Amino acid sequence: MTSLLIILGLLALLVVRVPVAFAMGGMGVFLLWFYPLPLNAVPQRLFGTMDSFELLAVPMFLLMSNVLLKGNVGRDLFAAVQSWVGHWPGGLGIATILSCGLFSAISGSSVATAATIGTVAIPEMTSRGYQRPFVFGLLAAGGTLGILIPPSIPLIIFGVITEVSIPTLFLAGIGPGLFLSAVFIVYSIAHSRFGEGFEAVAPASWSQCISASLLALPTVALAATIIGSIYLGIATPSESAAIGFVLALIMTTAMGRMNLSLLREAVYASMKTTTMIFLIVAGAKVFSYAITLYLIPQNISLLLTQNITQAGLFILAVGAVLLIVGCFLESLSMLLIMVPVLFPSLAVMGIDPVWFGIFFVVLIETALITPPVGMNLFIIQGVGEAKLSEVVRGAWPFALMMLATAALLWFWKGLALWIPYGF
Repeated sequence: MTSLLIILGLLALLVVRVPVAFAMGGMGVFLLWFYPLPLNAVPQRLFGTMDSFELLAVPMFLLMSNVLLKGNVGRDLFAAVQSWVGHWPGGLGIATILSCGLFSAISGSSVATAATIGTVAIPEMTSRGYQRPFVFGLLAAGGTLGILIPPSIPLIIFGVITEVSIPTLFLAGIGPGLFLSAVFIVYSIAHSRFGEGFEAVAPASWSQCISASLLALPTVALAATIIGSIYLGIATPSESAAIGFVLALIMTTAMGRMNLSLLREAVYASMKTTTMIFLIVAGAKVFSYAITLYLIPQNISLLLTQNITQAGLFILAVGAVLLIVGCFLESLSMLLIMVPVLFPSLAVMGIDPVWFGIFFVVLIETALITPPVGMNLFIIQGVGEAKLSEVVRGAWPFALMMLATAALLWFWKGLALWIPYGF
């Protein structure tokens, strides 16, 4: 009964259009006060959220993307891709997903990926006739690749909690990450081919393709520098984000596309988006802390492990619970709360822990784009200045694709295990 009342209370706040950060944070404060618990735990949680290491990359990646956007570098990149595949249905959809995959390999963060690519891709795609709900859904789903394609922050935390090899988890995430990217690309092509609103263009000439590609070459070199610095162990994602910002600033200034006024606009836009993101994450942290004290997620997890003994039913039940809990908890909270309870049951049921880590993260991805509190929905809503209903309408087909991928993982475990284990 307590769980139902909490869920209904949060839904009521969202229905009356209380901003999601204040809805979750306010509900969390109320629950902590009613517990009762000293409310000094609230500022401690808020400070702990802002002090989170994985969030340090977000402002710098946003700065980098806004500098590139104000310098029209993003337009150069999309123009280059458009010159090669623009005459295909869904050409910019393909570019968007590839860009999300690229930034996923840079940041390891869904929030950073969705916000960074969204600031560039939304105006580009909508100006070329792509339907707004489709664009928002594509970016919300593409952003989720940030927690599957390595380096993935949730996979690192999963490895630390369970003592499973983190490099093995990274290798296992490659197959499903590429598979999901391919599925999204195919859907983008099909949607643009058979849907309405897409404006096809004539194929570009070879000279146009080469010219556009040369203009985009500095951006590609920038991306290669960021990725290389991470995979070669030269810099952390946060440090690479800072390097990317500096290089983006130098590049746009050298191209004559950046001045003090544009830089001020880029900083201001980054500040607004960063504030929005941090408020949502902070509200989610307070709310998740409160419901943890009421033992709601723990009781659900224990109910599963005590009453289900078959592996198939166990995985099905875990998937259902993650989708429900994921509507109200952000990904790291789900990992920290549920994995320690569920993990001991894996050996008893003969479930590979590496495979389970990938399956868990795919379902977390799905939860990020499911209402009422799918975080990527609100990130894209803020970045695109859209109605939440538009984002949800565009995101639900991608949520179904993710669920289908999770089901495929159960029937074809090699999708995750072939690269690390070779079978």
